[in-house]
Amino acid sequence: MKINVALSNGYLPDRFGKYAPAADKLHDLPIRSFPIEISELPTDTAALALTLIDYDAVPVAGFPWIHWIATDIAVTNLIPENASALENGMTQGKNSYVSKFLDVDDPAIFEHYSGPKPPTDHEYTLTVYALKEPTNLPKGFYLNDLMRKTEALALDSAQIKIPSRG
Repeated sequence: MKINVALSNGYLPDRFGKYAPAADKLHDLPIRSFPIEISELPTDTAALALTLIDYDAVPVAGFPWIHWIATDIAVTNLIPENASALENGMTQGKNSYVSKFLDVDDPAIFEHYSGPKPPTDHEYTLTVYALKEPTNLPKGFYLNDLMRKTEALALDSAQIKIPSRG
């Protein structure tokens, strides 16, 4: 299994992160998710899941920052641009903006893709899982719930680092 995200000059294209145009932001946070190319899926893949986590956020926030988690994505070779907003049957979980320490009360932010806004260049870890059956997690699930399910259901996974400029 392989995944790819097209970069621009070695970084995530601006429209998916900190330098996104106003039309692609909500409450000054980037919300347009980037396209993900997927190849060499196991033949018996029934669904996909993904996580996008910023481990470089530990010195800034004190913990890895969850930017996007989703499951029960239809089997495809391309998760299209803006898939988070369009949903198309995928189930999305809570990202780090759900924290009780932040003043964010909009599920359009904390239950969808929220793009990078690093103070300096960061690398974001994207993992895509090929699942033997859907997880059937409810909308708004947490990362720990997804990790338990992927441990039991993953046929394969692929991971890449995506640099984003600060």
